[in-house]
Amino acid sequence: MQSLQKITSQFIPLRIENVDTDQIIPARFLKATTKEGFGKNLFRDWRYENDDETKPKADFVLNQKQYSGEILVAAKNFGCGSSREHAAWSILDYGFKVVVSSFFADIFKNNALNNGVLPVTVTDAFLQQIFAQGPEATLSIDLAAQTITIDATGASETFEINAYKKTCLLNGYDDIDYLLSMKDEIEAFEVKNK
Repeated sequence: MQSLQKITSQFIPLRIENVDTDQIIPARFLKATTKEGFGKNLFRDWRYENDDETKPKADFVLNQKQYSGEILVAAKNFGCGSSREHAAWSILDYGFKVVVSSFFADIFKNNALNNGVLPVTVTDAFLQQIFAQGPEATLSIDLAAQTITIDATGASETFEINAYKKTCLLNGYDDIDYLLSMKDEIEAFEVKNK
C-alpha cells in the first residue's frame, strides 16, 4: 500500500444517498481475483447508457470534465449493501485516495481502510458545506492531525480513525507489513521469554 499522510485535492461530489456496493461495482464485474482493473467499472451502470462505454451519461458527475481529483465526496450511507471488498478496490483503482461522507457502512469502511482508502466521516452540516463549493474547490486532509479542511473557507472538522489503521495508512502498511515492522521487537520478546 502507499503511504497516505496529507492530501490536498479537488473533489468529485456524488450527491446520492444510500450508495450500495452493487452500485459502486456491479456484481457482473467481480470475476477477477486481483485488485487491478476494477476502476474502469466504478459506478458502471450510472456512467454509461446500456453498458456501452462509448455512450457516457452526461449528467453523471464522473463524466463531467469540470470535476476531478483524488477525493470522492458522497452523501450519507455510502457503501451499504453486500460486503464486497471489490468496492474498495474499484475506488482505489479509479484513483481515489479518500472518500468523505457523513456515514459509512461498517464493512465498507473496514474494507476501505484495509485497502489503503481513507474513509473520512464528517457531520451532515460539514458535508453540506463541502457540497456548496464549486468544481475548483479543494479539500485538505491531514491524517496525522485527523482533520479535514475546506481550503476556500478555512472551515475544518476532526474525524475519528482506529489507531492501528491510522498507523498502517501513515506508513503504507497492510497487516503483514505492520507485523514485519515489529520484527525486532518480536524477536527480542521470543529471546526474553524462552
